[in-house]
Amino acid sequence: MCGISVIVALEGQTHEFQRNRKSKPAPDGVEGVSLAKDDEADNIAKELDESLDYLIHRGPDSRGQWISPDKRVALGHVRLAIIDLSPDGAQPMHSPDETVHAVVNGEFYDHDRIRQELIESTGYKFKGHSDSEIVIALYKHYGLSFLSHLRGEFSLCLYDSETRFFVAARDRYGIKPLFWTIVDGRLLIAAEAKAFLPLGWEPEWDVKSLMDGGWSNDQRTVFQNVHKVRPGHYLTCNSFGHIEASQYWDLSYPNKRRVETRTDAEMIAGVRQHMLDSIKLRLRADVPVGIYLSGGIDSSVIAGMTTHLVKEQGERMGNSHAHNERVSCFGIAFGEDSGYDESSIADRTAKHLDVAYHKILMDENELARRFEDATWHTEHHFADLNTVGKFALSELPRAHGFKVVLTGEGADENFGGYPLYLPDYLREADLAWPSAATDLPDEKRTRICREKDEEIAEFYENIGADGQNREESSASRQLNNISTVASMAAFSFNLWAPWTQYYGRADPRLTIAHNANGRVRDAIAREWHPLHSAQYVWTKGHLTNIFLTSLGDRTEMAHSVEARTPFLDHELTEYVSGLPPSVKIRYDKRSGEFVEKWILREAARPFITNELYERKKHAYSAPTSWPEGGPLRKLMDGLVTKENVEQLGFVSWEGAKDLVRKAFVEKDSKALRFTLLVAGWVVLGKRFGVKKAEPPQR
Repeated sequence: MCGISVIVALEGQTHEFQRNRKSKPAPDGVEGVSLAKDDEADNIAKELDESLDYLIHRGPDSRGQWISPDKRVALGHVRLAIIDLSPDGAQPMHSPDETVHAVVNGEFYDHDRIRQELIESTGYKFKGHSDSEIVIALYKHYGLSFLSHLRGEFSLCLYDSETRFFVAARDRYGIKPLFWTIVDGRLLIAAEAKAFLPLGWEPEWDVKSLMDGGWSNDQRTVFQNVHKVRPGHYLTCNSFGHIEASQYWDLSYPNKRRVETRTDAEMIAGVRQHMLDSIKLRLRADVPVGIYLSGGIDSSVIAGMTTHLVKEQGERMGNSHAHNERVSCFGIAFGEDSGYDESSIADRTAKHLDVAYHKILMDENELARRFEDATWHTEHHFADLNTVGKFALSELPRAHGFKVVLTGEGADENFGGYPLYLPDYLREADLAWPSAATDLPDEKRTRICREKDEEIAEFYENIGADGQNREESSASRQLNNISTVASMAAFSFNLWAPWTQYYGRADPRLTIAHNANGRVRDAIAREWHPLHSAQYVWTKGHLTNIFLTSLGDRTEMAHSVEARTPFLDHELTEYVSGLPPSVKIRYDKRSGEFVEKWILREAARPFITNELYERKKHAYSAPTSWPEGGPLRKLMDGLVTKENVEQLGFVSWEGAKDLVRKAFVEKDSKALRFTLLVAGWVVLGKRFGVKKAEPPQR
């Protein structure tokens, strides 16, 4: 895990070092602009170093940079040393012939096998033993197809000086962040947007993205003209001119009419083996490896399977030398009377597995104290204090000497774990699993589907969200009428300044629908079961842009902790995506209940307690009701002020002025969520120095 910052000078553009100066011919007689004149090369290094200062939390162990001889490309890197702790693992990395150069953020699994195959087939000379080295070796052999050979979570930038070809790529699920923008004729790419600040970037709000949910559902961010490289995509720049984004991987599901021929037992065994393989690969490191453990099934599956691998198969937790060393787990506890505390269940799981369990106690003061820093690191707003809780939790592994943890993100998305998926599971009969039609005749299925839709709507209303946005719409028709789209848009803010009507009607549901390309929308309409369609749109939106940021990389790497996600191993997810809907959500005729993540429960049953095997889904969250005069109320009073809100420019003070009182006095859940949103924007505006949003000039 690391931080990267990259500068590429684009052809025919003028940047700040060359304003009012004649551009100098590029090498080999090619006309264009370089990053700087020879006598100003030190300025590039200084700029890049200042940019890396903003990413030091991502890589406190070492830093490095490389500037091309023609000064067109500058690669910067800060390192969190995990594999090959020697200087041989330092970055930027270079091919033996010094023609290909790269910086990498993340981890590649099964790299030893890939390394050996490349040595045998190509004779490639590796410098050290870092997993990141395989990037250049694979590129030299496979060209741009090297991305298909990578397994893990990563973002990377690679430059081929012979062909003047630059590529920036992101892993299949977007576990690792990668942002880009163009400033003063330079393509800037970094692991976090804050790294652009010393490079001439002047932040502005992307008001349309905030209004229509672009920041959480497509390639946009909260900042104007700052884009994400999409998951499973790469960005190329040829000869410092044409920039293009392309896809190298996507989720896919079987035709809903294809009857499954495998038995339950065969599919359960397949899931179990893929899970064990995924976890085993993620235990490999040259530093200690721990586990995040909550009271839910997902993290408990990882803890249980890991304990099995260590105790029964002799696997090691990173650089542990003792086969009998106890597995270390980390968790968070809220007050027992909060209604959100699961630590007692985690305690029982830890005792059952005989693992060391360390937990951090969260109260209102601790959440208030960390709110602003969590917002700064996340780089977007959030409507729930669970982000702050995860930010605090990530302090714990480092305090105990751990740089790496395994975590449970992605299980609900891939195994059908969210209650909001249930109506879409019932939307159509599961033709791939004929016995489902026997257990749930069409009339009964349709009736229960309607009831579950109503329950989900009521649930969202009760937690301060919009439960009335579930009517048929253009968005729903584009996505085969799945209701998950409405659930994703349920937390939409609506206290916008009057002038924002300039952008037209904002409908986050349309943003979600449009984020799926035409091929995917056709598959959703004709081929995929509605449950799989729901899983797709949620994964491409909320998993990537919220859960893997504010509950993932950004809150973990803020404390120099690398989190590995076994449930998002693409070999596992491709197997699970090919399973029929009715093994993900199973109807129990005897009880009349639906069992979410049924096949995961069955695959993990030998490794978890019966309590967890039988437990229903409980989303990780933080309390939503707080005292009138407590630390959070005081913090919000100081942030959500008339001056601060008006400085944002896009929020109506008339609409927002009573939010804090309603949230803390009337205990209005919606008001609390809106308060947190506005407070988050205020923090970002101040820390990033974002310009006040103004009506566009006509």
